[in-house]
Amino acid sequence: MSKLNIDQKSIKDLFSDSKADFLIPDYQRPYAWGDKECQTLWDDIFSFAIPDNDYSKFNANTDEYFLGPIVTFKNDNNKQEIIDGQQRLTTLMLLLRAFYTKYTHMQDQQSIKTRELIAKCIWKTDEFGNPDMSALKIDSEVATDNDKEEFLSILRTGEVRKNDKSVYAQNFRFFQDKINTFLNTFPNYFSYLPVRILNNCILLPIEAESQDTALRIFSTLNDRGKPLSDADIFKAQFYKFYSSLGKKPQFIERWRDLEALCEKIFHPISGTPMDEMFTRYMYYERAKLGNKQTTTEALRKFYERDAYALLKNEQTFDNLECLANFWNDVYMQSPSRFSPETLRRLFVLNYAPNSMWTYALSVYFMVEKDKDGLLEENALNTFLDRMIAFVWSYAVTNPGVNALRTPVYAEMVNMINHKEVTFSDFRFDKDKLRTIIDTYAFNNGRPITRSMLAWWAMHDPEQKMPSLETVFEIEHIYARKRQENEKSLSSDAKLESLGNKVLLESRINIRASDYRFADKKQYYEGFVTSKNVQKDPTCIHELHTLIKTHNDYQEADIDKRYTQIIDAFIDYVGANDLLL
Repeated sequence: MSKLNIDQKSIKDLFSDSKADFLIPDYQRPYAWGDKECQTLWDDIFSFAIPDNDYSKFNANTDEYFLGPIVTFKNDNNKQEIIDGQQRLTTLMLLLRAFYTKYTHMQDQQSIKTRELIAKCIWKTDEFGNPDMSALKIDSEVATDNDKEEFLSILRTGEVRKNDKSVYAQNFRFFQDKINTFLNTFPNYFSYLPVRILNNCILLPIEAESQDTALRIFSTLNDRGKPLSDADIFKAQFYKFYSSLGKKPQFIERWRDLEALCEKIFHPISGTPMDEMFTRYMYYERAKLGNKQTTTEALRKFYERDAYALLKNEQTFDNLECLANFWNDVYMQSPSRFSPETLRRLFVLNYAPNSMWTYALSVYFMVEKDKDGLLEENALNTFLDRMIAFVWSYAVTNPGVNALRTPVYAEMVNMINHKEVTFSDFRFDKDKLRTIIDTYAFNNGRPITRSMLAWWAMHDPEQKMPSLETVFEIEHIYARKRQENEKSLSSDAKLESLGNKVLLESRINIRASDYRFADKKQYYEGFVTSKNVQKDPTCIHELHTLIKTHNDYQEADIDKRYTQIIDAFIDYVGANDLLL
C-alpha cells in the first residue's frame, strides 16, 4: 500500500517551513483563476477573520478556516512537485505578496513583524532564518503558460506594469485594491487580517511517496472553483508515460499544439475543448470493442479502464493529433482535403439537430482514412448523405438524442468492420414519415427546424457555400407582424410552416415596420443607404429567386413552398435507401 504523509497545517507553517520548495510542473495547466474566484476567496477569508466587521469577535486560539488540500510528491530534485492545488497555492502567494508590498513602508513594530512573517512564506531563508530575496519558495515550469515569468516577477518585485495583462497581474491588482480598501476602512486593526490568514487559515498538505500515487489522488480531487477537467487527468497520465520513454519535452510540445488546435476548433457547451477531442476519439475506441450499448460511460471512466492502458500507448496520441487535424479541416472548410460537393454536405451537418454525427464521422474517418489521412470522396459523400437523411428523419420521428444512440452505435461497430453504413434495421415507412412531418410543429425553438432549412438551402444547386462563421437566423418571409395587422392567413400556424421560413444572415436587419414582402425585398438584395453606403445582399440564393418571381408572398406561396421542401426531402431519404 502506498504511503501518504497527511498533516493539517496553517499557511504560515506550510509556507515558512525551511524545507518548502514548491514546483508547478510543466505538464500542469496554466493558472486560470480570475476575478470571480479571487472575490470568493477574499470574501470568505475576510468574513472568517473579521466576523461581522468586528475583529474582536475572532478567537485566535480556536477559529480555523479550511482552504482545501495540496497534493505533492518529492521529485528527483528534492522539490515538492504540485499535483493538485496549484490554483489555490498560486493565488495565496499573490495575496501574501500584495500584503508584503503594502507593509514595505510601514515602520511600526507590529507591521515589521507581520512583514517578516510573510517574507518567510515567499522566500527561502538562510540558516539564521533571514529571507533570501533572490530565492522564491515556488517556481513554475508550466509549458503552456506563456505568462509564468510574469508571475515569478511579481513575487520577486511586488510590482506590475501598466501593460501587464496576465491573470497573475490582474489578480495581484485585485488583491492590492482589496487591501487598500480594507486599510482605509479599518485602519486600526489592519494587521489582524494577514496574521489571521497566516495562522488560522488551514491547508491539508498531502505528500505522496511517488508521482504515480500523487496522480491517483489528483484524479479524485477538485481545485476550489476550478474542477479538474478529464483532459487534465489524461494529460498527467500521458506525461508520466512519455517521461518513462525519455520523450517528455516532445510530449509537452505536442500537447501544447494539440490543446491550441482544439481551443480553436471546439466550443463545447460543457467541458473543455480537449475533453471534446477525447470524447470524439472515445467513440472510435468504443466501437473497436464492439460496444453497442446505449448507456455511455463517463469520459474519465472510459479512459481509466485497465489502469489508463489507452494512454500508455504512443498510437493513441498520434491518433488524437490526426483526428484533431481532420476536424480542423472540416471547420476550416479546407479545399485541399475536401471537394466542393463534400464541403456542402459538411456545411449541412454543422446544422444537425444534435452532435451524434460528429462521433459517427470521427469513427468513419479513423477507419477509412488512408496513409495520408485522406478519405475516398465518393464513399465519403455517400456516408454523409445517408447520415443527413437518417439523422434528420429520426429527429422528427423519434425526438431526443438518446433515441438516436441505438441505430448510430450499431453502425459505428459496423464501420470498424468496414461495412457500409445503411441503417437497414431502421428504415422509414414513406407514408408514416410524411404524416409525421406534416403534423410536426417546426417552431424556431426546435433544432430540427434550422436543420431542415440548412438542408433546403444547400439542396439548391445554385446555392454558393457560405462561411461557417456566418450567423444565420430564421426569417419569416410572411412577417408575424403582418399577420397581426392583416389576419390574411387562414391560421396563425401557417406562420410556423417550413414554407414560410428561410435562413437569413443576422447582419441583415429587416426593419420591424417592413411587414410586407415588397418592403423586405430591398434588404434581401442589398441596397444603398441615405448615406450612400452599400449594404450587402443575402447569400441565400432562394431569396434572390423569390425576389425575381414574386411581388408578394401569401398563403398559397407558403403552402406551395412547403410542399416543395417536404417532397424534395422525402425523395432525398428515398435516394439514400432509407425507405421501406
